Amino acid sequence: MARSFSIKQIAAQSGVSKATVDRALHQRGSVSPRTARRIAQAIRDLELQQRASLASGRTLPIDLVMHAPERFSSLVLAALLSQINSFAPFRLTLRCHIFEEISPEELQRELRRCGNDSYGVLLKASDHPLLQSTIAELAALNVPVVTLVTDLPSSERISYVGMDNEGAGRTAAWLMSRWLPAAVQTVAVVISSTGFRGEEQRMEGFIQALSQRAPYLQIKAVSEGYGIDSLTFTQMCTALEQDPSIQSIYSVGGGNSAILQAFSAMHREVNVFIGHDLDEENRRLLAAEEMDAVIDHDLHEDARSAFKAILRFHGFLPEAEDETASSRVIVVTPFNI
Repeated sequence: MARSFSIKQIAAQSGVSKATVDRALHQRGSVSPRTARRIAQAIRDLELQQRASLASGRTLPIDLVMHAPERFSSLVLAALLSQINSFAPFRLTLRCHIFEEISPEELQRELRRCGNDSYGVLLKASDHPLLQSTIAELAALNVPVVTLVTDLPSSERISYVGMDNEGAGRTAAWLMSRWLPAAVQTVAVVISSTGFRGEEQRMEGFIQALSQRAPYLQIKAVSEGYGIDSLTFTQMCTALEQDPSIQSIYSVGGGNSAILQAFSAMHREVNVFIGHDLDEENRRLLAAEEMDAVIDHDLHEDARSAFKAILRFHGFLPEAEDETASSRVIVVTPFNI
């Protein structure tokens, strides 16, 4: 890449003489290892600046593909839009493909359409073999995929951004074990679907930690409500009919108003209710003290990490070795909304 820049440019960038740069590039005489590294870094910096300059005059379309309830997808979209202008001079634009109900085959078609001209895909979807192979197709087209909130770890995605899901589940278990009396009862863990890896990780962390801290508490998984109120209500009513000892809830996948409606319809009370994500519904339920706690994380931080990962992939931003993709877990109660 040194041929793209003059010796004068490299010398000015590295802060060494033109003669030293000439010796380093053409191996004419000795150059200390430290100086050689300095010149190599200068060339990398010039290359980065050149790419950024070329990109700054172009529109870089990024596709958001989400399978999620509207209450959550609206939070993610707002966070992404709030951060997109902070990456000037890059002209990022967001194209949204958001679905509450969609099959893996339909998602595959959406992802393939993104391969035409996308600079990157932000994906929130189930960990399905069809999607893994489609991510590989996009990778072959030089279209990077960043997974949001829930991961596809066996795929060729370039990065995952979101909270430490197992850590979030352990946090919920700690709260549950502290708040419930030492007596036998059942805690329902409500997930939207077993296909979402992030939700499975939260449930795994919760089950593992709760079995250690409160082995007298039984756990019943309730799934396939997809966070949609009507489906979640039906699944929760079925679970309550099957198990009269369910008294507390760890809601991983949403649909929390529907969960409470199911308890009311079955004339049952909730002892402890812990959920995820500080959306408008959960704010209302917390304020009314119908939920005890919400485990949240900074979606704005996730948005910044996702955009940075795509820009780094294309060489528009430098690598950052010390940056972590996991955002911090936050516990919200009725008193710190």
